[in-house]
Amino acid sequence: MGAQYTFKILGRFTVARDGAEVPLGAAKLRILLAALLVEAGRVVPVDVLVDRLWGDRPPAGARNAVQNYVLRVRRSLGAAVVRTDCHGYIVDVAADGLDAHRFASLVEMGKNALSRAEPEQAAARFREGLALWCGEPLADLPSERFRDVVAALREQRLAAQELWAESVLRCGQASVALAELTRLTEHHPLHERFWAQRMLALYQCGRQGEALACYRAAAGLLAEELGVDPGTELQLMHQRVLTGAPEIAPVHVPSRVRGNLPAETTSFVGRGRELVEITALVDRSRLVTLTGMGGVGKTRLALRTAHGCAPGFAHGAWLVDLAAVTEPELVDRAVVGSLGLHDQSMRPAADLLADHLADRDVLLVLDNCEHLVDEVAALVLRLLRAAPALRVLATSRERLGVPGEYVFGVPCLALEQGVDGTASEAVRLLVERSAGCGAVLAGERHGRAAVELCRRLDGIPLAIELAAVRLGTLTVEETLERLEDSLDLLTAPRGPTPHRYGQTLSAVMDWSHGLCTSGERLLWARLSVFAGTFDLPAAESVCSDAGLSSDEVLALLTGLVHKSVVMCDRSGRSTRYRLLETIRQYGRERLRAGGDVTVLRVRHSDHYRAVAAQAATEWCGPDEAAWLARLREELPNVRAALDFCRTNAERAPVGAEIAANLMRTRAWFHSGTLGEARHWMDSLATRLDPAACGPIVPITAMKVFIATIQGDHPAAAALLDEARSLSACADAPPLAYVEGVFALLVRSDPASIGRLARVRDDFRALGQHGDAHMATMFWTMAAAFLGPADTAVRACETYVAEAEASGAEWGRTWAQWCVGLTELRHRDPARALMPLRDALLRQRALDDNWGPAWGVETLAWVLAALERPAHSAELLGAAARLRRATGVALEGLRPFHDLHADAKHLVRQRLGPRVFDEAWQRGAAGDDAVAVAVEIAHETHGRGFR
Repeated sequence: MGAQYTFKILGRFTVARDGAEVPLGAAKLRILLAALLVEAGRVVPVDVLVDRLWGDRPPAGARNAVQNYVLRVRRSLGAAVVRTDCHGYIVDVAADGLDAHRFASLVEMGKNALSRAEPEQAAARFREGLALWCGEPLADLPSERFRDVVAALREQRLAAQELWAESVLRCGQASVALAELTRLTEHHPLHERFWAQRMLALYQCGRQGEALACYRAAAGLLAEELGVDPGTELQLMHQRVLTGAPEIAPVHVPSRVRGNLPAETTSFVGRGRELVEITALVDRSRLVTLTGMGGVGKTRLALRTAHGCAPGFAHGAWLVDLAAVTEPELVDRAVVGSLGLHDQSMRPAADLLADHLADRDVLLVLDNCEHLVDEVAALVLRLLRAAPALRVLATSRERLGVPGEYVFGVPCLALEQGVDGTASEAVRLLVERSAGCGAVLAGERHGRAAVELCRRLDGIPLAIELAAVRLGTLTVEETLERLEDSLDLLTAPRGPTPHRYGQTLSAVMDWSHGLCTSGERLLWARLSVFAGTFDLPAAESVCSDAGLSSDEVLALLTGLVHKSVVMCDRSGRSTRYRLLETIRQYGRERLRAGGDVTVLRVRHSDHYRAVAAQAATEWCGPDEAAWLARLREELPNVRAALDFCRTNAERAPVGAEIAANLMRTRAWFHSGTLGEARHWMDSLATRLDPAACGPIVPITAMKVFIATIQGDHPAAAALLDEARSLSACADAPPLAYVEGVFALLVRSDPASIGRLARVRDDFRALGQHGDAHMATMFWTMAAAFLGPADTAVRACETYVAEAEASGAEWGRTWAQWCVGLTELRHRDPARALMPLRDALLRQRALDDNWGPAWGVETLAWVLAALERPAHSAELLGAAARLRRATGVALEGLRPFHDLHADAKHLVRQRLGPRVFDEAWQRGAAGDDAVAVAVEIAHETHGRGFR
C-alpha cells in the first residue's frame, strides 16, 4: 500500500503519513527536508542544501554530511520520498501534498474567477487558501536559514489578502470586508493598499466621515514612520471619497438564495471519476437519479456534486431530505419546508412550488426517495414541466421512472490500486477514518490486511467507516477475524448484485451491533423510533424504563456516538443526535423483532405531547424565539408522533392535543406550515369522540382559526357551526376566541372588540397567558380597525405594555405593528412610520416570514395617507410579492382588504394608471421587500414626516 504524505510549511513545519504526524527528530533533518520542499518538484543542488544547513560557514565534509542526512530522511519516511539526481536531490509531492502549492493553486483559481467577473467564487477560493495558514511560515525552523522563502511567502499572503478584500467588496459585502481590513491595517500599518481598501469599505458602508479619518490616520503613520506622503492609490481614494465619486459607490448585488446544503464534516475520499460524470450529467440532463444500495454513499456523492455545481445556479442548490417523511401526501410540503417557503394558504403545496420555481435557476437535491418513489416522481414531473431552468439530482434505491431521467448507478469504492501505485479509494478511506480514531495503518503487514478488510467489505463506504472505528482498539487482523467469525461474511451465497450488497451491509450492521454492549444495543433499537434529530432529554424520556434507567442513557448514547452508530451535531443551541437512515432501519428491525415498536412509539408520542404542552405554557415569555426555533427543529418527530396517533384510534386524543398545542404556540404559523396543521387536525378529528370534553374543544377551535386565517370563509363558517353544536364546546373560551377572530376578519363586525376583550379576561383567569396574549393582539387589531379612537388607543397601550413585560420578542414586533396601525387609523399617520419600521427589522432578525407581509402592506397604507403615492405603490407591489410567497389571501381578510383597496384607489388616482403600474411592478420585482420598506420609511421620516 503506497503511503500518502502531506507536508505543511505555512506555519509550523510538519510531515504527516496517511494522516498521522511523523516526527523527524534532529533539527538538521528538518532543515534539509524543508529546503527540498520549498523547491518541491525541482532539483535542489547540493551547494544550495549546504547553504541552507550551515550558511556561509559550512563544516569540512559538508557535502558528505548532506548525503548522510538524506539517508536518514529516507529511513524515516521511505526511500521514495527523496530522489537522487545527478545535480542534487528532489522531492516530488502529490497535487495537494504541500500546503504552499495548494495555497498557490487556490489563489490562481481566485484570480481566474475575478477575471471572469465572478467575485463570489473568487472570494471563496481566496478564503480557502488563506485558511491554510497556521502562523508564520516555517515558524519552528531557524529564521536565518529561510529568510528569502519566508519573505516571499509573506508577500504572497499579503497579495492574497488584498485580492480577498477586493473580491468581497465586489460582492457588495463591504461590512464583511471592513472587519478584516481593520485587523489588517492594525497588523500592517504601513501597507497602503489595505488602508485604501478600508477607506472604500467604510465609504460603501455609508461612513464617509470615518473613511476620511482613516486617510488622515494612514497619512500620519506614513509621515511619522517613513517620512513620506501617501502614495497615488491612497490619494486617489481620498479624492474619490471627498467627492463621492460614482466609481466607488456601494455595489448593489441582487439578493441571491444560496441554498441550504450542509457543510462537510469529514474529508471526501476518491470518487473523482464519478464526480466528473455526475457533474456533466447535471449540466446536460434535467433529472439525474443516483441509485444504489444503502450505505454506498449516494447522499455524500450527491451533496459533493451539488456543492460543486451550486455556483452555476443563480438561485442556489437546495437539499430536501425525505428520510423522515412517512406520509406520501406530505412529500410536497417537505419540499416547501426545505426551500424555506411559508405557505399559509389553501392551495396545494405542489402549486406553490411550481409558482415559486417557475422563473428560478435552481438545483434541487431530493435525498432518500426510495420509500416515496411514486409521489416524488409525480412531483418532479410537475416541477420540471413548470420550471424550465430547474435541475433535479435525486438519490434512491430505485429509479423514479420520470421521462428524461438519467440513472447513475453509484458503485462501491474502488478496490484496485491507482496506476501510480497509490492506495485504492477504499483503503484510503479506511486509513483516513482510522487515523481519526488514533490508529495508524503503516507497514507492509498492516497494508495487506487493510486491503483484505476492504475487499471483504466490498468497498461499501458505510461498512468501511464502521470498521475504521474498531481499529482504535483492535488490529486489522483482529478485526478481520472477528468479522469472519461472527458473520461468515464471505461464505454467504452470492446472488444478484443488489441482494449481495444488501446482505453485505446487513452483515456489517450485525457485526457493529455485536461489538456494542448489551445496553448500547438496546438503546440503538429504541432510538430508531425517532425521525430526524433528537436531543438528550428526548432520548432519556422515550428510551428509559425498568430495564434501562434514564441515568444510563447519556453514557450509552456517548458510546454509540463513539462507535459511529449515532451522529452528533453540536452546532446549535443544544446537542442534537441522529441515526443514519440505514442504521435507523436496522435498529427498527431489531425493535420490531423484540415486539417493542408500539410501546416505544407510545412513549415517543407521549414525550412530544409533553414538549408541545410545555411550549404552549411557556412560549409567551423571554424564551419565545427559542421555543419557536426548537419546535421547528422537532417537526420530523412531531410528524412521526402525529402519524402514529392518527393510525391508532386510542391515541387520537394525544395527537389532537399535540397539534392543537403547536397551534397555540404559533409553531405551525411561524414555520409556514398552516396547511399541514390543517391536514393533521382534519385527520385526527375524525377519530375523536364528539362528546369528549378534552381534545375535541381545542382541536375544533383551532380548525376554525386556521380556516379563518387562510381566508377559507365557507369552511370556517361550517366548522364554527359544527363547534357550536358540540356540547363540549359550549361556553369554552377557545370557541369564544375563534368566534371573535371570525367576526373581526370575516365580517368586520365591531362586536368582535368586546368579544375578544372578554375572552382575553377569561384566558387570564385560567392562567393561560399565551392564549390571553393572542386574544389581546386580536382585540387590539379589532379596536384599531373597527373601534373609536379612545378604545383603540387604550387597547394598543395595554397590548404594548403586556408585550414588553412578557419579553416575547415576536409578540413585541406585533405590538409595534399595532402601534403603527393605531396611529394610522386614529392619530397621526406620520407617527406610524418608525413603529412599523422597527417591527420589520425585529421580524427580520427572528427569521419571521409571516409578519413582514403585513408590515410592508401597512406601511403602504401609511405612505398613501402621507401623500407619498410613488412609494406607496412600490410597497403595495412589494407586499403583493410577499403575499404570494406566504400564501396570504388578502381578499379573505375583510378589514385588511378594505384598507388595501382604499390605499390602492387613492394612490392610483394620484399617479395615474401607467405610473402606478410601473411603481407597483418595481416593488413586485424587488428581491428584498423588507429592505426597501425600511429604507423608504427611514427616508420619509427623515424628510420631516414625524
